[in-house]
Amino acid sequence: MSVKHFPEFRLGKVLATSFTATLTERCGEPVERIPVPHRLVDWLAINGLVVDSCSDSQLDHARELRESIHAAATAVANQTLPPPSAVQVINDCSTGGLASVILSSEGSQEWRLGSASVEDALSVIAADAISIISGEREGKMDLCASPTCRAAFFDTSRGATRRWCEMNTCGNREKKARFLANKRQNSSLAS
Repeated sequence: MSVKHFPEFRLGKVLATSFTATLTERCGEPVERIPVPHRLVDWLAINGLVVDSCSDSQLDHARELRESIHAAATAVANQTLPPPSAVQVINDCSTGGLASVILSSEGSQEWRLGSASVEDALSVIAADAISIISGEREGKMDLCASPTCRAAFFDTSRGATRRWCEMNTCGNREKKARFLANKRQNSSLAS
């Protein structure tokens, strides 16, 4: 029996944009990080949203939410209004599940899902998306400077000057490309 290996998850500090990062390289060769239902279950569990199971239709619904969040966040980053269809999906998902925020014994915020369903988990992700897209949280929506990525991310850095969705992936890849281009240019000048 062979074990299928899936691309690793890109996990950030903001739930909604980490969720949109389950599809990366959107402007290059896209990498789907939740290709099957159990990978969505895995991603949700890593993010503290443990669900019992996931069907193909629930995975489709999750991907619809992911793309709606990406479309709305991209619009806000470009200083335009989010598409009404994306807003509708986000709002429907936000109200479509049962989840409550609770205080953990360590004093941090956690989510308790009503029935441990995918819909409950998606309502938490949608609520997080609403808080960043609406400007409720301190920070700003921006787009990754990588021409093959262009992921929407929520910048909470001092001065809001981040250029990459993740420095350890897109940032390093772009810096390496610039370094190699400069090296080639310098060696051709020396010739």
